[in-house]
Amino acid sequence: MPERHFVKYTFLRVDPAWRRLDPAQRARDKREFAAACADFAQDHLLRAFSLVGTRGDADLMLLSQAQNLERIHEFHVVLAQSGLMKWCEVPHSFLAMTKESEYSDESRLEVRPAHGRYLFVYPFVKTRAWYALPADERHRIMQEHIRIGREFPSVDLNTSYSFGLDDQEFVVAFETDEPGDFLDLVQRLRTSESSSYTLRDTPTFTCVACSVERALGALDGEPVAAEALT
Repeated sequence: MPERHFVKYTFLRVDPAWRRLDPAQRARDKREFAAACADFAQDHLLRAFSLVGTRGDADLMLLSQAQNLERIHEFHVVLAQSGLMKWCEVPHSFLAMTKESEYSDESRLEVRPAHGRYLFVYPFVKTRAWYALPADERHRIMQEHIRIGREFPSVDLNTSYSFGLDDQEFVVAFETDEPGDFLDLVQRLRTSESSSYTLRDTPTFTCVACSVERALGALDGEPVAAEALT
């Protein structure tokens, strides 16, 4: 039987004072951070995203996945020992697990490896009235939700579950190369019956997929400023 996985979304904001440090010190701090990421990524899924230019309260996001919570814990302990983390705060953090969906056979027990240029992430909470509905009624309502999603094949969804693990009930992460398609999908979903049972679906994070090194370079513009953006 396939194992479920823990999924952790860690958002970091760097103190602006760090950018005024000597370039050699910043480079050391980034190397230590990257080394911790590389160690974890040897045996686990780790994805990096830049939020520079898309959010005011976060600069970088790490998506980490492991089959046990201890490994997620150990990774963040090691990460905290890097020089860069001494200058960082964690304004947002979401912990979840993968789980088979009640409503669709398209759910996954693992978050997919990187394949889209952008990831849109937000915590999601339904109203208690939703859970009071009969199971067949909830299934009927969700079929419309799923049908709308299939109208946008360029947008891929990863849903993970946080019941009892974190403040939200779900963490949803939409991946695509076309932000406009995601915008149109979300607008269409607002008209669905299931939308009336949404209690909370913010904050929303627009994340640019990149390597750990590139995400770190975007923090102080070195060496990203010298690269051609692709």
